This record gives sequence, structure tokens and C-alpha cells, in this order.
Amino acid sequence: MTDETWRWQGWREATERALYGPGGFYLRPEGPAGHFRTSVHASPLFAGAVARLLGEVAEELGTDRVDLVDVGAGRGELLAGVLAATAGSGLSVRAHAVERAGRPDGLDPRVEWTDRPPRGARGLLFANEWLDNVPVDVAEADAAGTARYVEVRPDGTERLGSPVSGADAKWLARWWPLREPGARAEIGRPRDAAWASAVSRLAAGRAVAVDYAHVRGSRPPFGSLTGFRAGREVPPVPDGSCDLTSHVALDACAAAPSGGADTELVTQREALRRLGVTGDRPPLALASADPSGYVRALSSAGEAAELTARGGLGDFLWLTRRVPPADGP
Repeated sequence: MTDETWRWQGWREATERALYGPGGFYLRPEGPAGHFRTSVHASPLFAGAVARLLGEVAEELGTDRVDLVDVGAGRGELLAGVLAATAGSGLSVRAHAVERAGRPDGLDPRVEWTDRPPRGARGLLFANEWLDNVPVDVAEADAAGTARYVEVRPDGTERLGSPVSGADAKWLARWWPLREPGARAEIGRPRDAAWASAVSRLAAGRAVAVDYAHVRGSRPPFGSLTGFRAGREVPPVPDGSCDLTSHVALDACAAAPSGGADTELVTQREALRRLGVTGDRPPLALASADPSGYVRALSSAGEAAELTARGGLGDFLWLTRRVPPADGP
């Protein structure tokens, strides 16, 4: 392999190397929380909502012993929050962190750390901002309108490569047609497969994927590939120095083999409101009756407002797939 052959890669291969290869961005000790803020880091209300969702799933399954599988677990922050929220509830939670990085020091010993979802789990499989980091190729329409793979060097320089073909071409034609020269798309087929594979390992319960996403009819015309480092958006450079991420065509994931009539797609705003996170301000009368309680309630309302805000975290999409027991209806 010549140096030139190595340096020009499709974005899927380059992203895999940059995020998960030796010294990759996601294998660093600080983890995702060191570079960007997710709903998990924004407020403990998010973990509380997931805990309530887990309780709903347990009730549906008729058991007080359930699995919680956190796919793309970061450093285990969500699992720690849910375990704390369910303490004393009577619910016995078997916690599984699915992550390619190593187990962090000091994590609750009840958390099983693994690099793939356990097979046969019964409960809730939850993937918060996981699919956006599943590496995908990027396509761009050339001057003649032909969709071509975009190739990239480690310094971020790009060029157009060979025409998109095979299963990738079929995916683009169905989910994200490129109709104008210069139009770009992220080919989401690996994400569809990753979601279907994760759901297939759940024996019963619900699988939920939460991500910044788009659906057919609202695709970004030039794609959404970008980078993040130390809390700031930066150009996507596949040298391991930054996160590489792009919005998810979550409707395509919903229609993957794991999809069906028992699949739902709603905004985070709606999903969290169903779980009691509304962002409503506390009544002013509470300020006189219980000043400290009012301050706490006001702070909680502010955190809830951030989680459900239009134009922000509230616009994330939640894809839910219900998995009935094999002997169920």
C-alpha cells in the first residue's frame, strides 16, 4: 500500500481510525464529557426520566428485575444516574455499559462493562447519542449529478472518488437522493445495521435511540458532518484530534429490519414530557410558603427547559422499538 493510497480514504474508514483506532478520540480518558454536553450531562432530570421509563418497561414485563443496557455509555454517567434514581424503588436493575473505551476507575461495581450489547436482555436498551458516532461514508453529486464517494486525508482535505454503487447507491436512492451538483449526504446504511443488530439482542422490552436527527423531507442539502473539540464546533478533521459526528437519518433506522408497526419516532420534548419533565415554572405562591423549595423547583424547571428547548436538545428525536416477549402477543 503506497502512502498516497493510505492517505486518501473514504470518510467511514477515516472516521473509524480517528475515533476508535490506536489513540482514537473516543478512547481518551476524559471521554465525551470532556468535549461536549449531552442531555445526560445537562441535568440529572434526564437520568430520572430514563429511570421512570425503565419502571414502565418493568411493569409491562410484569417483573421487578430488569436489564438496562446503555449503548455508547461514555464513562457510565447515565447508568450511575439511573441506579441512584431507582435506589429504594423496589426495582432491581442489572446495568450493562456498552462502550469501546476501557472501564473508568471508580464506576459502580454493579455496572457490567462490555463492548457489545448482551444477548437476551429483558428491559430497556437505551442509546443516547450513539448512532451519530457510527462511522459512515459521505457522498457528493459531481458536476454531472453522479453521486460519488468523498475521500479525505488526515488533514481534512477532500476529493471526489468513485461513483457510489451497490447497496449504498440503493440506500441513497431510497432515503437521500442527491439531485443537484454539490449536494452531499451521509450514507446511513451502517447506522441502520448497527441499530438493527442492537435491537436483535433484546429479548423483550423497549429499545430507544436518541440523537440529533432528520427525516425525509428535511435532510440538510449539504450533509451535516462536523467536528467538536473542548465544547466548540470545529472543522471535521480525521486525525484523532476531535469528535466526528453527523446527524442521523433516523427514519431509515426505524425502517430497518428491526422496525415495524411497534416503532415510534417523536421529539425529545414530547418524550420527556410524557415522563414528567416539562420545564413548567413552579407556582409563585411557593416562593412565600417555601422559599428554598421554590428556588430548587425553579432550578429544576430551568434544567427541564434546557432538555426540552426548541432549537436545542428538545428537537432531538427518540426512536422507540417495542420488543414483545417471544411467548407474548
